[in-house]
Amino acid sequence: MLSDSSLLAACQECGMVSRVPNLLEDQVASCPRCGNSLVTRIKGCHSKVFAYGLAALILQGVSCFFPFMAIDVEGISQQVALIDVLIVFFYFNKAALASLLLLTIIFLPAFYLMGLMILFAMAWYSATSQQYLGDSTWVKRLFRFVFCVEPWLLVDIFFIGALVSIIKMASLSDISIGIAFWTYFVFALLVVKCSRMADRHWLCTYLFSPVSTADVQPGDSHLTGNHLVCNLCGQINPATDGNVDKVTHCQRCHFRLYPYNPGQSIRLTTAVLMTSLIFYFPANLYPMMYTTSFGDSDGSTIMDGVILLWKLGSYPVALVILTASIILPLTKMLILIHLLWSQRRREEEASQVVLERLKLYRFIEVIGRWSMIDVFVVAILTALVQFGELMRVTPGRAVFYFALVVIFTLLSTRFFDPRILWKNIPCTNDDGHMTSKGCLRFDQKAAL
Repeated sequence: MLSDSSLLAACQECGMVSRVPNLLEDQVASCPRCGNSLVTRIKGCHSKVFAYGLAALILQGVSCFFPFMAIDVEGISQQVALIDVLIVFFYFNKAALASLLLLTIIFLPAFYLMGLMILFAMAWYSATSQQYLGDSTWVKRLFRFVFCVEPWLLVDIFFIGALVSIIKMASLSDISIGIAFWTYFVFALLVVKCSRMADRHWLCTYLFSPVSTADVQPGDSHLTGNHLVCNLCGQINPATDGNVDKVTHCQRCHFRLYPYNPGQSIRLTTAVLMTSLIFYFPANLYPMMYTTSFGDSDGSTIMDGVILLWKLGSYPVALVILTASIILPLTKMLILIHLLWSQRRREEEASQVVLERLKLYRFIEVIGRWSMIDVFVVAILTALVQFGELMRVTPGRAVFYFALVVIFTLLSTRFFDPRILWKNIPCTNDDGHMTSKGCLRFDQKAAL
């Protein structure tokens, strides 16, 4: 058991500092104010990360070079590998989109897995040898890189896009699935599993040497003005000489720190959100892709594709495209507008109202990535359907604009600081004392 009796943890959603009690393996300490998970203990996290990460890297290598899927049209066959799907935009002078796909599907997942395995191996060695290996500059840089790129891994979304592409083309031609399709499916599952097994608290405890939180106490918050919290490692960084502006980098992982500034957060979120809203219109008005059949080219927007799938009887796929490409981006933007507008209120509000808004924020954090499905569908169909004048699929102008919509909506969520939702909610010192009854969610097997 890891002793957490003196551990202070600050919630990144409501800002309150709490004292975390001793945790057993497979237990979670949650914020008593908003319910956000503060510390999660995972049994054997270092061995699980290494096992899942190594298996994922092997399967990724197989997925890149073996046949991914094939199509047969009028007796003419076309077979593609995963790497063909990801570089196809280069051939249509869309280098930015091709680079985005290569980064989020191939390079970043590979570097993430290798970096995560290195960090946990070093932490395991530190735990057994009582030597902290994380104080060197390159280890801190590796730590920052690994956990900064984690939200941009889109392997699971790409696989769903591949499924949608298969169902979309199955009614028009014969589709066969290659071995790389199944290995990539397992690879995507392993990447998700590996990221969930990465116990960041355990990693930071054994990788970095302990640092002091000075006079920060349970019940303090971001409004107290005596500390800043690192968004990567969760370290509480006390103010220097009573001034938080002098604290520029995390004393544990050296990640850049920014003082609590609700005005700046609202301005940045509003600017990026308006940009995504502007790009939303050409993304839906311009053709998403062009289909050439016997010399005749026909462009189709996102809604045209949804209508076509509905007419062909592919109702589930039509609903997936409609939801991911039209409803979700618009819903996310409307929710962010609602959260920004709610901050104009100056009077004290009930905690339940704030918690409902916080649930909306958590919802848009989860759904934001899934809008990339349509971009991946276009990439797969473009690589797969290339039969000259007989049949050919080429990407339309809307693909670029739609990718920008997804990127800017993701950035707007990152810029929005959920702690501003709590600006009118008082926080007392007693709120930060967590008890096992109020803060732990037990794993049923572990509890038994």
